[in-house]
Amino acid sequence: FAGYISQVLKNYTDHACDGEYVSLRCPHRTTISIQSSFYGRIVPSHQLCPSRYPHSYATLIKEDVACSVGTSLQKMLDECQDRRSCQFLVNSRLFGTDPCPATGKYLLVWYKCRPNEYKSKVACEDDKLRLSCKKSMVIAIYSAVFGRTQGGSLECPYQNIGMPMIECQSATALQLMIKRCHGKRSCSIYASTYEFGDPCYPGIQKHLNVIYTCDNTPLLLPVDETQPPAPSSSSSMEPVGVGTEMALLSNILAAYAFIT
Repeated sequence: FAGYISQVLKNYTDHACDGEYVSLRCPHRTTISIQSSFYGRIVPSHQLCPSRYPHSYATLIKEDVACSVGTSLQKMLDECQDRRSCQFLVNSRLFGTDPCPATGKYLLVWYKCRPNEYKSKVACEDDKLRLSCKKSMVIAIYSAVFGRTQGGSLECPYQNIGMPMIECQSATALQLMIKRCHGKRSCSIYASTYEFGDPCYPGIQKHLNVIYTCDNTPLLLPVDETQPPAPSSSSSMEPVGVGTEMALLSNILAAYAFIT
């Protein structure tokens, strides 16, 4: 179960040079959720995706390092969004008009693995939030936000007359919800500043929004059952995790983007 959860919460990064395959995949019962994408070149070829052909110095200095294609994100959404896995050959023809035909380009993509079936619960400030699953199933927290989001909440309308709509979020909400509820059949917590601290200015009403799933596969293996081979200079990067603090920050941001 811990292995499965680590795969779901992890942020993934993958890349492929022109002429290479990009391959994205997620664990069982989750699908790809594209966060961001870039196709073009913003660094010299000796730093990333070197040319397959020898170049003279005169040719290299003409390389365009301010080249990007605006259709990259939409293409990744079309090819991979909401799928368990996807793979395709990277080349400029996929993205429409080529703004720098003489320059070798590369694709960078950032994504998460979203549960196929998930539930969302909201509790207004000082109310109790209760999560529960059926017998033999346990809670898997996907995201948690405590504070006030720009879009607000239908369940907890903004009532601070005369105060501006300010976005503020607790940096510990996801970590606390994981500690309190992960792997349990049921749990409860108050949506209060006592539990989460106060990330907002005094007087701003807050709410707790939790997205979770109920899973009955505690022994589910992560994506790779064996240790992946070390990536070569010409292969796509394997999905990698980040440090605990950066992962927490990244997941908070991703949770807000997902909820919005």
